[in-house]
Amino acid sequence: MSARFTIDGSDELEARLGALCDTISSAVQEIVPGPKLQSLVLAGGYGRGEGGVLHTAEGDRPYNDFEFYVFTAGNALLNSRRYRSRLQHLEHELSGRAGLHVEFKIESIDKLRHGPVSMFSYDLVSAPRVVCGNHGIFAGCEHHLDATRVPASEGTRLLLNRCTGLLLAREILEKEKLDQSKCDFIGRNLAKAKLAFGDALLTSQGRYHWSCRQRQARLVELCSPGESFTGLSKSFIDQLVVYHAQGVQFKLHPQRLNRTAADFLAEQERLCALAAELWLWLESRRLNRPFSSIGEYALTPRPEAPGSFALRNYALNARAFGLSALFDPLSRLYPRERLLSSLPVLLRQPDLADKPLLREHLRKQLRTEASDWSGFMNAYKQLWSGYA
Repeated sequence: MSARFTIDGSDELEARLGALCDTISSAVQEIVPGPKLQSLVLAGGYGRGEGGVLHTAEGDRPYNDFEFYVFTAGNALLNSRRYRSRLQHLEHELSGRAGLHVEFKIESIDKLRHGPVSMFSYDLVSAPRVVCGNHGIFAGCEHHLDATRVPASEGTRLLLNRCTGLLLAREILEKEKLDQSKCDFIGRNLAKAKLAFGDALLTSQGRYHWSCRQRQARLVELCSPGESFTGLSKSFIDQLVVYHAQGVQFKLHPQRLNRTAADFLAEQERLCALAAELWLWLESRRLNRPFSSIGEYALTPRPEAPGSFALRNYALNARAFGLSALFDPLSRLYPRERLLSSLPVLLRQPDLADKPLLREHLRKQLRTEASDWSGFMNAYKQLWSGYA
């Protein structure tokens, strides 16, 4: 664990973040009593010592979220019901005072110890900052330290979240007049997508790392002259490396961008084109079959879940869409598969007027009567909020 929250933030910023951790530690301990609170862990960029530093005329300021994991003893579901409301109130209170978003997630260390490796678990266990409680909380979680065990499918999941950010940016650019807040949102999501493209490629090759600087070095090495990836052009790989470097730079030293909607939109469209190509490449590997176009990918039926998983998926779809979803054949799939099948269409086909097959596909996947991009986006966001 780094002793610092940032790489090169000022002493004043480091002291401010340290004081905020102390405040949060005391507040959480008042909500979750001693024996119940096993450990409070700061994750994310600040937890790993790579938090963003926003340089302003008034000095360095934090930029990223403050993400805390509250490890509690006992049943995780009961603990969530018991403490979630008060922790959410604390989130709101502290976020306003601190000038950055503070978030708490209740976790079970037993679940983590016995759970499979994911990008989230690898990041959390590899470089945690324990704010209070048991500093050896991750004993027994050593299998999460092996980045080669992060499934390649985690790259697709990362793209799902970051490309959704591209869609949300597009929605703002289509509908609303830009102000500084909206420019910040758009710029941040474009930068996150740039970083995610390279991270997804690294994950597919078993080369992911918790440090964004190490990932940048690994990506440059992986994409060195003479190296190639079947199905991806040299110009595509070169652009991926450039974008990743820009994403790392923004993550460590974010900027408040003030650009025109036309400039943002042009870059958003370039990123969407790159995302679509990478998406098809990753999904061809995950599903073990080639896809020549977004349309072919979207309209290809997904493999069915085995027995008990199918029953669980029907229940989850009924929760998301209502009991009528029990009669929908697509409900045999985990709801995230609906997002995976819908997102690349929305990403590359903002004009669906002359695409009847894709319109019908989106209606079925998102269980909506919408007929245009805006309507499909509303349905997509509603489902995505539960399965991001």
